[in-house]
Amino acid sequence: MQTFPTLYKGLADCFLKTYNQVGFWGLYRGTSPALLAYVAQSSILFMCYGFCQDFVREVARVDDSEELNDLQNAAAGSMASAFAALALCPTELVKCRLQTMYEMKMSGKIRHNYNTIWSMVKSIFMKEGPLGFYRGFSTTLTQEVPGYFFYFGGYELGRSFFASGGSKDELGPVPLMLSGGFAGICLWLIIFPVDSIKSRIQVLSMFGRQAGLIGTFISVVRSEGILALYSGMKATIIRAIPSNAALFLAYEYSRRVMIQIAEEY
Repeated sequence: MQTFPTLYKGLADCFLKTYNQVGFWGLYRGTSPALLAYVAQSSILFMCYGFCQDFVREVARVDDSEELNDLQNAAAGSMASAFAALALCPTELVKCRLQTMYEMKMSGKIRHNYNTIWSMVKSIFMKEGPLGFYRGFSTTLTQEVPGYFFYFGGYELGRSFFASGGSKDELGPVPLMLSGGFAGICLWLIIFPVDSIKSRIQVLSMFGRQAGLIGTFISVVRSEGILALYSGMKATIIRAIPSNAALFLAYEYSRRVMIQIAEEY
């Protein structure tokens, strides 16, 4: 819906047409690179988040016994996202191209159908070289760095709200999941138009030199209107709430277990 917004009337129409065209499993096209993207991004993101919290603590001169405030945690998350983008960009590139393969073939843009991860990776490497996997990297950074400021900021605000002045580390699963879902909404409301541009750059760069962030933005607005940048927003929000609720729940409980193990040994 992001790359070919004129082909579908909405979420339900896209779902039904995709199902009719490529079957149920067609809805899972690009799953493997998506899993690689989210696993790699999340592991690097949360690892660097801890290091960036230490950096912010040093810069802001916050004592080790004190908690960072919500704004400081948001800044740490924003910095961590820059490192995570290094892992996200190549896997997102492969995922986006695999997911739009049917539409590109039907539109006559390509003749050969790349159905597997290996065939897509091989095609990118042979035609564009190693740097081809980083098509849209500057756009990825443009969306990730400010987006994750609001992501972690929204999460910490949610935890502060539910803690009501108490310890945020003692919150149960429901408040953590609600805070995580809120964080996902904050993230995508901020970055979605830029993510739409990034998806177009990564997909359409298969056919030669593609305009950058500003050039693609101007081209889309002139030819399709500003609302084209929000095509697929509903589907993304529906996905973002449960996925980020589960992500932060797993993160917090994993962190608590690791702290307990470290204290015991």
